[in-house]
Amino acid sequence: MSKDEMISLSEARELVLSRIGDMPVETVGLLDAVGRVATEDLRSDIDVSPFAHSAMDGFAVHASDLTDASADAPVQLKVIGDIGAGDVFQDAIGFGECIRIMTGAELPSDVDAVVKYEIVDVVEGDGKRGSIVSFTQPTAAGSNVRQAGEEARAGQVVVQAGEVLGTAGAGFLASCGVLKVPVRKRPTVGIMATGSELVPPDTVPGAGHIRESNSFALAACAKAAGAIPTILPIVADTYEGLRNAVVQASTQFDFVITTGGAANGDYDFIKQVVEDTGELLMTLVNMRPGKAQTFGLVNGTPVFGLPGNPAAAYCGFEMIIRPALRKMQGYCHFDHPRVRASLTKDVKKKDPRMILLRSVLTVTDDGTYKVTPATNQSSGSFGVIQKTNCLSVMPAGLESKKAGDILECILLDIPEEVAL
Repeated sequence: MSKDEMISLSEARELVLSRIGDMPVETVGLLDAVGRVATEDLRSDIDVSPFAHSAMDGFAVHASDLTDASADAPVQLKVIGDIGAGDVFQDAIGFGECIRIMTGAELPSDVDAVVKYEIVDVVEGDGKRGSIVSFTQPTAAGSNVRQAGEEARAGQVVVQAGEVLGTAGAGFLASCGVLKVPVRKRPTVGIMATGSELVPPDTVPGAGHIRESNSFALAACAKAAGAIPTILPIVADTYEGLRNAVVQASTQFDFVITTGGAANGDYDFIKQVVEDTGELLMTLVNMRPGKAQTFGLVNGTPVFGLPGNPAAAYCGFEMIIRPALRKMQGYCHFDHPRVRASLTKDVKKKDPRMILLRSVLTVTDDGTYKVTPATNQSSGSFGVIQKTNCLSVMPAGLESKKAGDILECILLDIPEEVAL
């Protein structure tokens, strides 16, 4: 395949992913591991829970004492003790006896069930030691009891290698005594905007100039993908300036992204820079927005040249660069969830490329999906992306679509691990 050949989006992704390696492994604290991929199996050091305990406030009983309990023939038991969370009750509990127990308290081995406090009647006393309480229904052995080792056994793998650690998983690992987690390092990403017309966003642009905003959007995208972005200074439209900036960045970062200068204009240099300083692998992708996309390696570092139009740069990042950054971190899923939705209006197609329409997806009362492409599909606008929630896909070819036709929609705000 020639580097100058226009390739499909799927071919572009496959090419990029094939040249992306894994980041080195580091061990981080439990909170820093949330959202990241464990590189090793993680095991519990104890049974979780280490003992059987009550799931609620109530009375610990012998279930067999209540076999014949009913509203017409209640069973009365003597309360011989109280046990709170953190306490241990060591006296024997005979048949016809019970103890008052609090949520989380260890269940004495003599008894096998807990009856919640609200359905027990106090016949004599205050419900504590020395009282008589009455039960009007049977209970089963094990009811309202969390058994020892219910969640995990000592030595059991509780998080597997390749698993993404969630917020609840942090609590689970803490209960298993795992406070350090081996993960892949977050890739550092150098992001530079190119263009002599650009000024920083804290500058009021003068004649012929515009504020640079792409690097902020791309840095936000990189951060959302788990990477560590750095926004580099704006690079003017000169071959020498871009060459020096790319070569230097390739020695400082794990991934380099440029935006602007990816087409074939007189001042578009990223393709030539990558070819002259490294290995140029790709220049054109059959998609709109985002046809001109440069990918190669400089000093062994992936360098990706995105278009300067905001929507084109954004779509290129989400469709190709985000999967690459995720692969570097050990993630196994690279595709955002997709759903099929019914168009709410006609869409004409005059470009044979696959088109990603910035769109709003809604769910009707009957559970079906509807999708409405934004009226403004300009590749020069970030605002429309902010106001939409998906990309609806017009397949390659010249076939237009009518209201009611079905389009596939890419849900960019839902994690790749979610299956719909």
